[in-house]
Amino acid sequence: MLSPAEYEILILSLQVAVTALVAMALPGIAMGWLLARCSFPGKALVDAVVHLPLVLPPVVTGWLLLVACGRNGPIGAALHDWFGIRLVFDWKGAVLAAAVMAFPLLVRSVRLAIELADRDLERAAATCGAAPFRVFCTVTLPLAMPGILAGLVLSFARCLGEFGATITIAGSIPGESRTLPVAIWQYTQVPDGDASVWRLVLLSMVVSVAALVVSEWMSRRLGARLGAA
Repeated sequence: MLSPAEYEILILSLQVAVTALVAMALPGIAMGWLLARCSFPGKALVDAVVHLPLVLPPVVTGWLLLVACGRNGPIGAALHDWFGIRLVFDWKGAVLAAAVMAFPLLVRSVRLAIELADRDLERAAATCGAAPFRVFCTVTLPLAMPGILAGLVLSFARCLGEFGATITIAGSIPGESRTLPVAIWQYTQVPDGDASVWRLVLLSMVVSVAALVVSEWMSRRLGARLGAA
């Protein structure tokens, strides 16, 4: 059984991961399509910037976010003055950190899925008079959906397990920014914290496995529908 504090940690972690996933889903799909289907000056630079969080230490990414989104940072000051939004040491900062760290994984999965989509089918739809957006929605997107679902699940797992950038920008405030990985790390630092560590580790594994099972089920149903069509 979970204690009230551990239950609060679970709810907050799911809230952060789901919010981050929803926030980056459309931009991630759009960026994946852009990198897969378009050629433009500076494409290599855009690709490098998008994937930079994969190669930078998470703490470095968190520090850069802290500098940019802190109270005196250019983004943080504007958000606070115009909208009253605070990111540092807040669950919204944890959402930002998780989204930034998981975004490259989503973009990479979407890009590979779209690159593998049959372009002859897209050309056939365009020849029949379908507009580019309709071609994307009715041909490209269904063909790439298994890869997109895999990217979404991978991104969700990354959001759920994000630690370095989260603790740098959001800290470890109970009820505000203490997510599962942050709480696990903290419980390893205190005496008699092993029981809580084990419960939270098992909880993380259960949530991650459940996400994979749901993804596999959705992929199979989608594959069956595409096969029937």
